[in-house]
Amino acid sequence: MLSHVRGLSRHFTPESLRRHLLERAHRVDSGCLVVHGYGTRRGVYQKVAGRAWAHIAAYAVFVGDYDPTLEVDHTCGVKDCIEPTHLRQVDHAENCRTRRLSPTCRNGHDREVDESTGGYRRVCRVCNREAQRRWRQRQAVEVAQAQAAYGRVG
Repeated sequence: MLSHVRGLSRHFTPESLRRHLLERAHRVDSGCLVVHGYGTRRGVYQKVAGRAWAHIAAYAVFVGDYDPTLEVDHTCGVKDCIEPTHLRQVDHAENCRTRRLSPTCRNGHDREVDESTGGYRRVCRVCNREAQRRWRQRQAVEVAQAQAAYGRVG
Protein backbone atom coordinates (compact mmCIF):
# COMPACT_ATOMS: atom_id res chain seq x y z
CA MET A 1 0.00 0.00 0.00
CA LEU A 2 2.62 2.59 1.03
CA SER A 3 4.97 1.39 -1.70
CA HIS A 4 2.68 3.02 -4.29
CA VAL A 5 3.15 6.53 -2.81
CA ARG A 6 5.83 8.30 -4.84
CA GLY A 7 8.60 9.96 -2.85
CA LEU A 8 7.69 8.33 0.46
CA SER A 9 10.66 7.22 2.56
CA ARG A 10 10.88 3.43 2.80
CA HIS A 11 11.56 3.65 6.53
CA PHE A 12 7.91 4.35 7.31
CA THR A 13 5.40 1.72 8.33
CA PRO A 14 1.69 2.59 8.28
CA GLU A 15 1.73 3.14 12.05
CA SER A 16 4.87 5.31 12.05
CA LEU A 17 3.60 7.38 9.09
CA ARG A 18 0.24 7.91 10.81
CA ARG A 19 2.05 9.08 13.96
CA HIS A 20 4.43 11.27 11.88
CA LEU A 21 1.52 13.04 10.13
CA LEU A 22 -0.52 13.56 13.30
CA GLU A 23 2.49 15.03 15.15
CA ARG A 24 2.85 17.67 12.43
CA ALA A 25 -0.83 18.56 12.08
CA HIS A 26 -3.33 20.68 13.97
CA ARG A 27 -7.08 21.11 13.62
CA VAL A 28 -8.48 24.48 12.55
CA ASP A 29 -11.97 25.96 13.08
CA SER A 30 -13.19 24.82 9.65
CA GLY A 31 -12.63 21.17 10.65
CA CYS A 32 -9.55 20.72 8.49
CA LEU A 33 -6.51 18.90 9.81
CA VAL A 34 -3.72 21.16 8.54
CA VAL A 35 -0.24 19.67 8.30
CA HIS A 36 3.06 21.54 8.64
CA GLY A 37 5.45 19.99 6.16
CA TYR A 38 8.89 21.09 5.07
CA GLY A 39 9.34 24.83 4.58
CA THR A 40 7.51 27.85 5.94
CA ARG A 41 4.76 28.46 3.37
CA ARG A 42 1.21 27.69 4.44
CA GLY A 43 -1.89 27.22 2.32
CA VAL A 44 0.01 25.23 -0.30
CA TYR A 45 0.52 21.51 -0.83
CA GLN A 46 2.96 20.19 1.79
CA LYS A 47 5.68 17.56 1.50
CA VAL A 48 6.46 15.25 4.41
CA ALA A 49 8.07 11.89 5.07
CA GLY A 50 10.72 12.10 2.39
CA ARG A 51 9.46 13.82 -0.75
CA ALA A 52 5.86 12.60 -0.61
CA TRP A 53 2.89 14.95 -0.79
CA ALA A 54 1.22 15.00 2.62
CA HIS A 55 -2.35 14.64 1.35
CA ILE A 56 -1.45 11.58 -0.74
CA ALA A 57 0.43 9.94 2.15
CA ALA A 58 -2.50 10.74 4.47
CA TYR A 59 -4.99 9.20 2.04
CA ALA A 60 -2.88 6.04 1.76
CA VAL A 61 -2.44 5.61 5.50
CA PHE A 62 -5.79 6.86 6.89
CA VAL A 63 -8.24 5.83 4.16
CA GLY A 64 -6.36 3.02 2.41
CA ASP A 65 -6.98 1.57 -1.06
CA TYR A 66 -4.72 4.18 -2.66
CA ASP A 67 -4.69 3.91 -6.47
CA PRO A 68 -1.64 5.68 -7.98
CA THR A 69 -3.41 6.15 -11.33
CA LEU A 70 -5.96 8.48 -9.69
CA GLU A 71 -5.44 11.87 -8.05
CA VAL A 72 -6.24 12.74 -4.43
CA ASP A 73 -8.68 15.68 -4.33
CA HIS A 74 -9.49 17.97 -1.40
CA THR A 75 -13.26 18.40 -1.05
CA CYS A 76 -12.66 21.28 1.38
CA GLY A 77 -10.37 23.19 -1.02
CA VAL A 78 -7.62 23.62 1.61
CA LYS A 79 -4.40 22.43 -0.02
CA ASP A 80 -2.53 21.55 3.18
CA CYS A 81 -5.46 19.64 4.74
CA ILE A 82 -4.97 15.93 5.51
CA GLU A 83 -8.36 15.25 7.15
CA PRO A 84 -9.38 11.81 5.78
CA THR A 85 -13.04 12.81 5.37
CA HIS A 86 -11.95 15.76 3.17
CA LEU A 87 -9.91 13.60 0.76
CA ARG A 88 -11.17 11.53 -2.15
CA GLN A 89 -9.64 9.88 -5.19
CA VAL A 90 -10.81 11.06 -8.60
CA ASP A 91 -9.50 10.94 -12.14
CA HIS A 92 -7.66 13.92 -13.61
CA ALA A 93 -10.67 15.19 -15.58
CA GLU A 94 -12.88 15.26 -12.48
CA ASN A 95 -10.14 16.96 -10.47
CA CYS A 96 -9.87 19.70 -13.12
CA ARG A 97 -13.67 20.13 -13.27
CA THR A 98 -14.00 20.71 -9.53
CA ARG A 99 -11.06 23.11 -9.31
CA ARG A 100 -12.26 26.65 -8.73
CA LEU A 101 -10.64 29.93 -9.68
CA SER A 102 -10.84 32.61 -7.03
CA PRO A 103 -12.92 35.69 -7.92
CA THR A 104 -9.79 37.86 -7.64
CA CYS A 105 -6.33 37.48 -9.17
CA ARG A 106 -3.22 37.22 -7.00
CA ASN A 107 -2.84 41.01 -7.18
CA GLY A 108 -6.38 41.62 -5.90
CA HIS A 109 -8.08 42.64 -9.17
CA ASP A 110 -11.59 41.32 -9.79
CA ARG A 111 -11.65 38.57 -12.43
CA GLU A 112 -13.94 38.99 -15.41
CA VAL A 113 -16.48 36.33 -16.39
CA ASP A 114 -15.73 34.64 -19.70
CA GLU A 115 -18.91 34.77 -21.80
CA SER A 116 -18.13 31.58 -23.72
CA THR A 117 -17.65 29.36 -20.64
CA GLY A 118 -19.48 31.23 -17.89
CA GLY A 119 -16.46 30.88 -15.60
CA TYR A 120 -13.81 33.35 -14.58
CA ARG A 121 -11.13 34.31 -17.10
CA ARG A 122 -7.83 32.65 -16.26
CA VAL A 123 -5.76 35.72 -17.14
CA CYS A 124 -6.47 39.03 -15.41
CA ARG A 125 -6.74 41.77 -18.03
CA VAL A 126 -5.43 44.48 -15.69
CA CYS A 127 -2.34 42.45 -14.75
CA ASN A 128 -1.79 41.48 -18.39
CA ARG A 129 -2.02 45.14 -19.48
CA GLU A 130 0.49 46.19 -16.80
CA ALA A 131 2.88 43.36 -17.76
CA GLN A 132 2.71 44.36 -21.41
CA ARG A 133 3.41 48.00 -20.50
CA ARG A 134 6.48 46.99 -18.47
CA TRP A 135 7.68 44.78 -21.34
CA ARG A 136 7.30 47.65 -23.86
CA GLN A 137 9.31 49.95 -21.56
CA ARG A 138 12.11 47.37 -21.27
CA GLN A 139 12.12 46.86 -25.05
CA ALA A 140 12.30 50.62 -25.67
CA VAL A 141 15.32 50.90 -23.36
CA GLU A 142 17.05 47.96 -25.07
CA VAL A 143 16.41 49.41 -28.53
CA ALA A 144 17.71 52.82 -27.46
CA GLN A 145 20.86 51.22 -26.02
CA ALA A 146 21.43 49.18 -29.17
CA GLN A 147 20.95 52.23 -31.38
CA ALA A 148 23.35 54.23 -29.22
CA ALA A 149 25.93 51.46 -29.43
CA TYR A 150 25.79 51.58 -33.25
CA GLY A 151 25.88 55.38 -33.33
CA ARG A 152 22.30 55.84 -34.45
CA VAL A 153 20.05 58.38 -32.89
CA GLY A 154 16.47 57.18 -32.55
